[in-house]
Amino acid sequence: MANDRGTHDFVEDLRNLEILVYINGKFYPRQDASISVFDSGYLLGDGVWEGIRFHKGKFLFLGPHLERLFWGASQIDMDIGKTMDEIIEILYETVKQNKMETGVHVRLIVSRGIKSTPYQDPSFTISEPTIVVIPEYKQPSPDTQKNGIKLVSVDIIRGSSKVQDHRINSLSKFNCIQACIDAHRKGGDEGLMLDPHGYVSTCNSTHFFMVKDNAVLTSTGDFCLHGVTRQNIIDICKTNSIPIYEKNFTLSDVYDCEEAFVTGTFGGVVPVNEIDGHELKVLGDNSIAALLQSYYNDLVELESSN
Repeated sequence: MANDRGTHDFVEDLRNLEILVYINGKFYPRQDASISVFDSGYLLGDGVWEGIRFHKGKFLFLGPHLERLFWGASQIDMDIGKTMDEIIEILYETVKQNKMETGVHVRLIVSRGIKSTPYQDPSFTISEPTIVVIPEYKQPSPDTQKNGIKLVSVDIIRGSSKVQDHRINSLSKFNCIQACIDAHRKGGDEGLMLDPHGYVSTCNSTHFFMVKDNAVLTSTGDFCLHGVTRQNIIDICKTNSIPIYEKNFTLSDVYDCEEAFVTGTFGGVVPVNEIDGHELKVLGDNSIAALLQSYYNDLVELESSN
């Protein structure tokens, strides 16, 4: 049975009730895993995170994920306090402690640490960063992969980097949460967000692509997260001579598209069946989205075998 959460629909797994969560060098049963109320992540959303798949004994695309994590930390002047190799050791020790082999999604969270008092200034931090790893058995819903999701355009936009740099995978997700709430109020599974100039940017939790005249289009990426799966799809298109453009386009352009899909670490390539009342074909004959789903799944298998 899947939870009704759009691209993050997942097949429930009772093994998740028994997981061990890593917190700063120790492992705790799920029900006992906790952090201080004075933690920067809890108080302020001050930190960075990554969602990473563990498939057939290997963390997928780990290099790009950790590069983004450390880059994001550097952009907010936060020293993670561990090397990349040490973070890798923590990740593999976590799945080892849980005797996990495949079909796992891990949330890696690094906050700035404990505050002496609830205040935003980083100088009030009195501990090393808080590092948390939450591993769960999590498989995307087959129904969502096949039948797709419904998108609605939302009133919440992506701001410029001078407001909040959305290229950073920050713990502060309020902008995305606002868009998610707006989308649900309008009857959508996810919200399609515009940038400050009125062009289509991204969705609240995934990256948006559309197919028009046998070419794949996505945003410039200036106002959205540096998506690992997004980049994989761009690279796949280039490798397989599928025309791909990172450019500005409007909602009117989207309404005229032949296909659309979204990408993310958890769901991979997920088709879109409707945008603002405009119905789209889903994985039909000669579907580029279906082809990219297949290519991406092949890439996952190749990545896990190397």
